[in-house]
Amino acid sequence: MNFTNKNVVITGGSAGIGLATAKTFIEKGANVLITGRNTDTLQTASVSINSPKLKTLSSDTSKLTDITLLAETVAANGNKVDVLVLNAGIAKQYLIEDTTEEVFDDLYNINVKGLFFTLQKLIPHLSEGASIVLISSGVSVSGYAQMGAYAATKSAVDAIARTAATELADRKIRVNVVAPGLTDTPMNQQTPADIKNAIAAAVPLKRIGQAEEIANAVVFLSSNEASYISGSYLAVDGGVTIRR
Repeated sequence: MNFTNKNVVITGGSAGIGLATAKTFIEKGANVLITGRNTDTLQTASVSINSPKLKTLSSDTSKLTDITLLAETVAANGNKVDVLVLNAGIAKQYLIEDTTEEVFDDLYNINVKGLFFTLQKLIPHLSEGASIVLISSGVSVSGYAQMGAYAATKSAVDAIARTAATELADRKIRVNVVAPGLTDTPMNQQTPADIKNAIAAAVPLKRIGQAEEIANAVVFLSSNEASYISGSYLAVDGGVTIRR
């Protein structure tokens, strides 16, 4: 898979799956712009990748002004976006009866509203035949306890992807979803070891995922090798969401 001179934008690209995806695209020749809310984390990511092909932008997906800034930055570069990875998101675990309005709003503002309007603002800047990958989660089809509000946001992501795949098909733009299972990322480092072990035991492959494995799936769906794949939901979870 060759992405030489292709332009890639990754939201939430300063750590975890987003950072691994940025590294993989750059290794394959792409020019990559990553966004993140924390300037220190963005700086750490920049040092980690250490490539002139990487650009960073401090941008909070939950703020429409920051989304507009991202669109303006992309436009100012003068190059169309060939790959858009909508990865920025947060996770919070609460029983439905314990979920506050604040928790619900935080999840929806970033995972749904922010994603939706980032997509909207960047559509005019996508190249003909571009690829869009939305990062969902296996919880959108699973029904895990304490994941009600979070799972609902990821189900919304799945729905947005299906609609976008239909609406953008006339521009030959492909839209797909990658749905990771539990992955070893900074966002999940606070998950207690016993819970991680229990989840790993329930996975057919008997382990949790690595960020690089999710990145490889994103890069594949963005490549010419996946030129006839659009509107798909790709579970990258070691088989945990196998339908029985």
